[in-house]
Amino acid sequence: MTHEVARIPLVTMSPGTERRLTVHRFGAAGARPKAYLHAGTHADEIPGLLVLHHLLRRLIAADREGGMLGEVVVVPFANPIGLSQRLGGELLGRYEFSGGGNFNRNFPNLDEAVVKRVEDKLTADADENVAAIRAAMLAELDERSAETDLEVQRLALMRLAVDADIALDLHCDSEAVMHLFVGNHLWPAAADLSAQIGSRATLLAVDSGDDPFDEACSRPWWALANEYGGAHPIPPACLAATVELRGRADVGDDFAAPDADNLFRFLQRRGVVAGDPGPLPAPLCEATPFEGTDYVIAPFAGVVAYQKAPGDVIEKGETVADLIDPAAGDPTADGARVALASPVSGVMVSRHLMKLARAGERICMVAGAEPLAHRKPGKLMLD
Repeated sequence: MTHEVARIPLVTMSPGTERRLTVHRFGAAGARPKAYLHAGTHADEIPGLLVLHHLLRRLIAADREGGMLGEVVVVPFANPIGLSQRLGGELLGRYEFSGGGNFNRNFPNLDEAVVKRVEDKLTADADENVAAIRAAMLAELDERSAETDLEVQRLALMRLAVDADIALDLHCDSEAVMHLFVGNHLWPAAADLSAQIGSRATLLAVDSGDDPFDEACSRPWWALANEYGGAHPIPPACLAATVELRGRADVGDDFAAPDADNLFRFLQRRGVVAGDPGPLPAPLCEATPFEGTDYVIAPFAGVVAYQKAPGDVIEKGETVADLIDPAAGDPTADGARVALASPVSGVMVSRHLMKLARAGERICMVAGAEPLAHRKPGKLMLD
């Protein structure tokens, strides 16, 4: 067996407290392909924690049978800081209470630093370049320091993942269908992941903005290709993606076990784990640009009565919900109940679990097929 479990301590921020990351490793260190998976970057998104529980059981069984061909690293909960954040009994794990912002933003941006580190180390051999770039990424991260527990957490996760061939960050939305975020440069190479997990919307972007985990791992590869690719072959060597495991309430073995099976088959298909993954399922969607997504906005505070659900195909201008003003003096008057229309044609990917909206709140997301003029790369992440 090669299975090992390690603990990475975070900085103690107050007396009497201690937090740590748990890390499962399978296979020989340095074996290829290397896959990295974690869940709970947004600590109040629970489906991925249960999926990785099931996946770990499958990986342990495969390891006992000598089935580890590459290396697998699994962090079953990537945000112990967020897991401790409860207010009035509610787990609030999307934003760091001390002012650190969104837990899945501001991961170390390696683009410029790695460009400088490898400028005289690249050759005409793509494999040599990949090895040099991975070494440069790890060296850059090793030289960076961290003072807070959040900074230590982000650095630790990046150090575990940045040299991987595959890096998957498991999330969920409020109410949603299975969907996937992945870089343009990784498509169509990532089409097998989209098909295997049953993604109903696969959204492509070069730079969605604010350095989420997956792009912090993958984007340096195309930054380097833009800088040096004319003279040196630089493939997009890290398939990093954000997997959105439906909605917050979709937590149960009936969801998690099949999801873990699909991730395990994907690892088999990619040669990380031995075994026959079986035929690739037919894709359930075409990839579309993240710039093609748009949101239905609540014009005033009120109760949302949805007319459409995640997964529904919607035409531009079609009503997706009615917004009801509970303060209206006459519930039958114009304006007491207002139809809200989709600004684009496409698939409803997600909608709010909370059915009471604030004025100006985005109540659902619809993925369209064409980029929209007001949706700009680098500013696609709205929270």
